[in-house]
Amino acid sequence: MHPVLCGLAANASLPSLLIDQLIALADDAVDSELAHRPDLSHAQVVALASRAEATAVQLAYEGRLTASDIDPVAQPRAALALLDEQAGRPEWARLFAVDPVVEHREKLAECPGLPPDVVETLAADPDVRVVAELALWTTPEMATGLASHPHAEVRRAVAANEATPPAVLAMLVTGEGLPAAQWCLVCDRERTPFVHDPHCPRPDCDLLPGASCDGSHESTVHDMRELALRNPATPVEAVVGLADHPSMVLRRQLAARPDLPPDLKERLARDPAPVVRADLAENPAIGDAQIRALTADLDQGVRRSLAHNPSVPLDVLGRLAAVTKTGPTLLPRIATASPAEVEDMARSTNPALRMLVAQRRDLPTGIRDLLALDPDAKVVKSVAPHPGLSEAQLRAMVDRHGVRVLAKVATNPAASPALLEDLARHEPPVQKAFREIARHPNATAPSLLACLTDDQARPIAAGHPALPPHVMVELLSDDNWQVAEAAAANPSLPQAVMPELIPAGAEP
Repeated sequence: MHPVLCGLAANASLPSLLIDQLIALADDAVDSELAHRPDLSHAQVVALASRAEATAVQLAYEGRLTASDIDPVAQPRAALALLDEQAGRPEWARLFAVDPVVEHREKLAECPGLPPDVVETLAADPDVRVVAELALWTTPEMATGLASHPHAEVRRAVAANEATPPAVLAMLVTGEGLPAAQWCLVCDRERTPFVHDPHCPRPDCDLLPGASCDGSHESTVHDMRELALRNPATPVEAVVGLADHPSMVLRRQLAARPDLPPDLKERLARDPAPVVRADLAENPAIGDAQIRALTADLDQGVRRSLAHNPSVPLDVLGRLAAVTKTGPTLLPRIATASPAEVEDMARSTNPALRMLVAQRRDLPTGIRDLLALDPDAKVVKSVAPHPGLSEAQLRAMVDRHGVRVLAKVATNPAASPALLEDLARHEPPVQKAFREIARHPNATAPSLLACLTDDQARPIAAGHPALPPHVMVELLSDDNWQVAEAAAANPSLPQAVMPELIPAGAEP
């Protein structure tokens, strides 16, 4: 890896001639960085794509290559990427449908818009991985046919396909109306009964940890039901029986569904597993009475999930906030609060509720200014990044609350260069503030030089365009490769220095 060259390849100010010289290096890491540049000419794109297929795949997905640029025999993965983007040629699909490399057929099976004859060929593929991949993405008609496939792995994929008809999904969950599956990936390879050791020492074994089969393909059937539970097309009537299933994983997926009948919600609210109750608590479909009942749950995770429920009443949220850590995030119910509710929360005697509403970034001026004067540091810390605060207000926050709010003040988009310099010189220093100052667009050379003293802020500061040019040049030889790469990618790096960084002989 060449950090300086990789950074240079990403530098937005790099002249086109130097881009050609970097392409001439034929370095995979540098090529990968160059491929992200939006200013490449088509000739430069083709040159990069011709050298490494991984780069060609990336460029194909970004829409920067056409079918005329790719030879499907020489670069099959890039051709498949174009087919996946529906920018390839139909004859390519027919070529790959009989390709001896199974991974190529498997990738083809996930591509949309394939010709019908290609779909039929893939559905009859001798390798179950190809058929399963097709089942995951195919049409309702093909999914219906594949639901009775003798291999359980194919049925598992059909269960995950949102195009599968609801009646077919119901049959997959209950097993009614379908012939029993004959094989799964486990009994394909092992004598049953068999349970795969989670610490399997065989380096060539790709069975999942805990995969098992006693003749009923139980681990694959379990996975199929889990995927069906996640599938919004699966009718709830088909899955209600899973409320008492011994698998906590299935009960969790059931608890998260938006279409649960009332009696099922009540049963899941009494589930012995806290994670099941937590998933139910975050479900917007539960009603007010159930929300209030779950407030008394002794598990912290359940109460935290309840706080993230977009339907939680504000009085309940206030009680939860006082006893539950919700993290520095804008909760859904706070985000949708009405102007009257916002004002009530901002004037609440509960500091936890004031802290939550202070996370909004669209507060009316009066409410924002009120929260900026809050006596509680946690509230001020939440409102400090709010746009529109004046420099005087930001400085007053630091004067009153010091290191507790300093890093958040540094994130405010209106923080002035002078304020950022003062924050960088604050005693005692705040390490997290250095990182915020280093990425702030208003940071100046003095504050960035202070940020360079912090190990975590140093790579960020090295890429800031306000850093003095001579410092950028010095950082190109920094012991930390991330710092050197960031300095090389700095758009303010003197262009006179750039050619010196490219090894001699790299001529286009």
